[in-house]
Amino acid sequence: MKIGLVLSGGGARGIAHLGIIKALLEMGISFDQIAGTSAGAITGALLAEGYTPDESLKIIESSAFVRHLRPAWNRMGLLRLDTIIDLYKKHIPHNTFEGLKIPLHVVAVDLNAGEQVVFEHGDLIRPVLASCCLPGIFEPMLINKRQFVDGGVLNNLPVDVIENKVDFVIGSHCNVLGPRKPITSMRGVIERSLVLAIQSKTKDRFAKCNILIEPPQLVQYNTTDVSKARELFRVGYQHTRSMSADIEKAFNRPIAELS
Repeated sequence: MKIGLVLSGGGARGIAHLGIIKALLEMGISFDQIAGTSAGAITGALLAEGYTPDESLKIIESSAFVRHLRPAWNRMGLLRLDTIIDLYKKHIPHNTFEGLKIPLHVVAVDLNAGEQVVFEHGDLIRPVLASCCLPGIFEPMLINKRQFVDGGVLNNLPVDVIENKVDFVIGSHCNVLGPRKPITSMRGVIERSLVLAIQSKTKDRFAKCNILIEPPQLVQYNTTDVSKARELFRVGYQHTRSMSADIEKAFNRPIAELS
């Protein structure tokens, strides 16, 4: 049985993907294809490269991601992501999709064409970062003279990218929608509005997953809570472990037989 893993965007909450993956691996579940958007593209690339979830968490915690961001003076965004390309090359030095241990598919949006583009060959790091370029926050990423922004704008849970390549799809969704405290800042208004807009386009993709993992506790965290990485990891891990009976039922055989 070929198993596909689909990882959503969700900012810092995407760190929960790593806890989810750790629990799945402990259950003997491995992956033949990975598709990711935004934060899911970053965690997917680390997993596809061969890093364990715990190693990936340490990389994210030690990468000083925020300190490497630079202002985007051309006003197409507040910050630039291309300044951290070299940072990621330290961890994935071959910088190619072909060099990964598991096939990876990364979704970004061509801003001018208004369409999603799936990257799965050639240069790796620029497409992964392009998938994270949240409009208005990050300057669009240039790839072959085309401007790309966050894949979540059109497809935050790219099940369609791999559903025909595998027999079984596990969706990990961390862009959780739920009641929040009253919003008191402009950033909060923008963040909440983006979550609402993206979620409305994602619901129909939930049904395409044989298993959907969506830790409800993530609603307590903001998309910028990188400092709470270990908490987010733990939330993903514990929620997935609590689903073990449902996951076994979905596979219609004991989990131990999947390894």
